[in-house]
Amino acid sequence: MPLRVAIVYNQPDDKYLEIGEARAEYAVMGEVDAVRQALSCPGYSVIQVPLKPPLESAAARLAALKEEGVDIVFNLFEGFGGAPETEAEVARIMEKLNLQFTGCPSAALELALDKVRAKNILKKVGIPVAEHQVLRPDSVGEFKLAFPCIVKPVAEDASHGLSADSVVHDIPALERQVQKISRHFGGRALVEEYLEGREFNTTVIGNIKARVLAVSEILYTLPADLPRILTFEAKWDENSPYYRCTSPVCPAVLTGDKQYEIARIARLAFRATGCRGYARVDFREDGKGYLRVLEVNPNPDISPDSGAARQAAAVGISYRQFIARIVRMAGRY
Repeated sequence: MPLRVAIVYNQPDDKYLEIGEARAEYAVMGEVDAVRQALSCPGYSVIQVPLKPPLESAAARLAALKEEGVDIVFNLFEGFGGAPETEAEVARIMEKLNLQFTGCPSAALELALDKVRAKNILKKVGIPVAEHQVLRPDSVGEFKLAFPCIVKPVAEDASHGLSADSVVHDIPALERQVQKISRHFGGRALVEEYLEGREFNTTVIGNIKARVLAVSEILYTLPADLPRILTFEAKWDENSPYYRCTSPVCPAVLTGDKQYEIARIARLAFRATGCRGYARVDFREDGKGYLRVLEVNPNPDISPDSGAARQAAAVGISYRQFIARIVRMAGRY
């Protein structure tokens, strides 16, 4: 009898139209289609289930899946527009319903959304992170880091809010960017030291045993006046210099020692943040070449052209095999 799989995802929302960042919201549809096609083979019976606000409606739809006898929920839900915390809330609903679902548990999704708390947990287990602080427009006077810095939303993903202006070199620029991020993303901003070195990421898959896939390096060939960061444009705007001059290389060219250190830290960060299934760990080197973890991203993009799929392919795992592995890991702690 085929395994009944429900692909659950959020109906795209236009909340980000105001700042010109709606495209990331609609990318999930390509991911849904790719996962469905990967599971279109004997052994699986697949349905697509878009979730729409309010949360109570989503909860009712998930409860119906339980009643319908769905075996596995393939969780591609990323949160309702303007309410990123609902990503973890939907996972928590599935946990309460005892639905088996792919990817990370609600606690890991909730932690990743609070970038400051996540960084503090990583520091407690000895993982180096960038120096940082949270500022509001009325607290810029409390700034205590050294320039240059990068200003980010405290609780967003998909590079929302990141642009060339995000790297600041003086107080006036800091004030402008903190005001902008605070206005659009919840009233506060995360300010971090800007790290000048190489940038890497890798995907970790597994539950009891965690496997680190190939390492990617982000290469920048940008004009000298643009900071080397992975902006929203780099991911979503084909006409921008960031898109044209930012490219991943996988596998990255690394010494054996560096390869080992990335894998060791990635596995430790995966565990420390309570991830299971799959997650991506982002790194950057400081000016002396020491690794710092930028973020742990539970349930990252797994579309066929994503970094996760590229890293799986580099170690001999086809896309169909990758998706099948994610399904097999669902609910196994």
